[in-house]
Amino acid sequence: MLYQFHELNRAFLNPLTQWAEASSKLFTNPVSPLAHSPYSQRIAAAYELMFRLGKDYEKPEFGITSTTMGQQVVEIIQSTTVIKPFCKLLHFKKVLADKALTKLKQPKVLLVAPLSGHHSTLLRDTVRGLLPQHDVYITDWTDARMVPLSEGAFHLHDYIYYVQDFIRLLGNNVHVISVCQPTVPVLAAISLMATAKDPKLPKTMTMMGGPIDPRKSPTEVNNLATEKKFSWFENTVIYSVPANYPGYGRKVYPGFLQHAGFVAMNPDRHAQSHWDYYQHLVQGDDESADQHRRFYDEYNAVLDMPADYYLETIKTVFQEFRLPKGSWEVEGKPVRPQDIKTVALFTVEGELDDISGPGQTQAAHELCSGIPAHMQQDFVAPGCGHYGIFSGRRWREMICPRITDFIKAHS
Repeated sequence: MLYQFHELNRAFLNPLTQWAEASSKLFTNPVSPLAHSPYSQRIAAAYELMFRLGKDYEKPEFGITSTTMGQQVVEIIQSTTVIKPFCKLLHFKKVLADKALTKLKQPKVLLVAPLSGHHSTLLRDTVRGLLPQHDVYITDWTDARMVPLSEGAFHLHDYIYYVQDFIRLLGNNVHVISVCQPTVPVLAAISLMATAKDPKLPKTMTMMGGPIDPRKSPTEVNNLATEKKFSWFENTVIYSVPANYPGYGRKVYPGFLQHAGFVAMNPDRHAQSHWDYYQHLVQGDDESADQHRRFYDEYNAVLDMPADYYLETIKTVFQEFRLPKGSWEVEGKPVRPQDIKTVALFTVEGELDDISGPGQTQAAHELCSGIPAHMQQDFVAPGCGHYGIFSGRRWREMICPRITDFIKAHS
């Protein structure tokens, strides 16, 4: 009933937020007499904050229309390469003259986005950073509430098979980059391909801030998974999609619950951020206010995860540690990272990461013992938190150039 109650609450808040938005404009629009009344800026700011706190956040767009290559601005067209029930493979295609496109042999990059609450647009800055020197594809996971029951279930092994399908589609010159949660299924996918001597193995795999071995430097996220019994997750956070969505009846871990968990990790920081936003509006600091809007437009937009996939991830990755223990089997096939011998490995961690603690991603090097030392590289970004690994100044200036050099060295 919690999901249904959430939907009723959302329906109740919708007219209230619309009224708050309209009221805010009444106190800011110069043609409105109310905009010239005393304390109009403070009143407008209060209404604007009310609107932002109560509104429903839809999936944002990538909005990437161009990139810069040297001195040239190149147009980008976002297209869909493959559509699967639970994921689309998007391509950010460069628009160049036929001759120039033929000569342009940039390495293909498969960017595997997390299926852990937020949409793939969270990696917008990652895509932007990679585009000038790479041909970029990204996994765009579908909100489970939008997938009809007739499409069947989605398990952790389905995630692995999706990744394998995308790697094979893009050819054996592809370079795989996984951010956070997908580092584990991506390593499993490539391990299974290596064991089977699949000719379509990628050239490199870059793993960024992921829980390869959550036993190392455990964070609050890791502790929650180990302190609670598996039955707690089954009985507490899994709900059925209500009738007003295409996925009616599907069992999911709802996005609104995940969002509550995200906020609960740093409630003081979010409260201060919204207070600062109010002050920026009052002071007329439009640039700072826009930064707040852009961040929370992304942060507050969440999706539902399929229950089977979520629960299997909790058990396999965070409770039983099957990957680092060497006990993981995918539909009877053992996951053996030691069988990977020709795929170069680069791990990236943030010194201050509070989601995947230091050492969790580096554990991939020990597991991938078959990869020669000269094909392995590791980087710990100083002063960098979890989101800074793939977004912001440190990503652009410190991390992205290293990934570019690594890919060039092993193309």
